[in-house]
Amino acid sequence: MNSTPLSSTPRTRLGRSKDRARTDRSALYEVLDAGRICHLGVVVDGSPMVIPTGYGRSGDTLYLHGSSGASSLLAGSGQEICVTVTHFDGIVIARSVFHHSVNYRSAVIYGIPQPLAGEEKLAGLEAITERLAPGQWSTARLPTQKELAATTVLGLSLEEASVKVRQGPPNDDDEDYALDVWAGVLPVQQTFGTPVPDPRLRPGIPVPPHLEAG
Repeated sequence: MNSTPLSSTPRTRLGRSKDRARTDRSALYEVLDAGRICHLGVVVDGSPMVIPTGYGRSGDTLYLHGSSGASSLLAGSGQEICVTVTHFDGIVIARSVFHHSVNYRSAVIYGIPQPLAGEEKLAGLEAITERLAPGQWSTARLPTQKELAATTVLGLSLEEASVKVRQGPPNDDDEDYALDVWAGVLPVQQTFGTPVPDPRLRPGIPVPPHLEAG
């Protein structure tokens, strides 16, 4: 458990619902390590763009990757970006429409990403691969030099980040607790299904244990 405080900057301090803020770095790691897709916010040719993308984390660095020709990554390198990760954990059903809400865990990271090369680039790709499908880096063929040249990997420091969490039942007005209206939480979960083999998979190749486990 890392109890090192998260950064406190004008961009990371919560203006509303301050009780939902999480201030230690371990909370940031927990949100990032429970997800697989982030949203990359970047300005391209003067216009904002938000792109969903896979990511990985190692220590205090977040890794992003994509095609070397991707405009979002080309624009993101060397300029301020914003990355968000959100987990939707439940719909909070209240006695009044006003107090309906959602349970969630979210992280927001700001910073200037750096393009990676050589061993750092490979380490970033490994972190992303292992986040999306643990065990595949040591199972699948590793990228060739041509494939590496066609891929951009950015490293983003986790120095400036904030975490916000909402959990628990609804917060109704005192007088509404007497209403004959059901209230509670509808949990939302994301799970893996049964692996579906490639139609061109050669016979006799079983699903590896690390994918069966999900």
